Amino acid sequence: MFTLSQIEHNLPMPPHLLSRPLPEAIEAELKTLFLDKVIANLGLCVSVYDIRSVEGGSIYPGEGCSTYKVSFRLLMFKPFIGEVLVGRISGYDDKGLQVSLDFFNDICIPGHLMQYGTVRGPDGRWMLKTEDGDELYLDLDDEIRFVVSSTKYPPIPIEQKEDEPPFAPMQIVGSIKGDGLGLLAWWAADEEGEEEAEQ
Repeated sequence: MFTLSQIEHNLPMPPHLLSRPLPEAIEAELKTLFLDKVIANLGLCVSVYDIRSVEGGSIYPGEGCSTYKVSFRLLMFKPFIGEVLVGRISGYDDKGLQVSLDFFNDICIPGHLMQYGTVRGPDGRWMLKTEDGDELYLDLDDEIRFVVSSTKYPPIPIEQKEDEPPFAPMQIVGSIKGDGLGLLAWWAADEEGEEEAEQ
């Protein structure tokens, strides 16, 4: 789920930070630039892990700040394909479910990647119709276990309509099609039974 990515960056250091120790000032500026930002094909930056090297400190003509060549590592959220995650249902529409991990919200589970027999109910909620005739609803805030099907980094749109949702630079598509996937409550009884049998 989390990976370390090493990056080299030419970092202009604002003059107001130069009163602080250089490593501390560089870390503060790196956090401002990268923390909670998505880097295409690398993922969502969660933390500045460490600073590997600092070179330079040159002041270029016409600039009032010194520029350093900094090599550093970022802790990135980038789940791999096939990874199993647990989140909460944050919304739903005719396309499927929206899921949140609290720190990351751009996760969707489309209808065709849900358990066989999952349909939309009359009130718009998705529900699983079992072979026994039960209707198991997938409600808001329910905990759900899903497997990562794909991760997308769409290009930034030139124009965006007012009625469209906010642009998401990183989108995760999940699937609950398979044993053990779906609402945690669906499988809780089976897991408790297996634990009792082992004891």
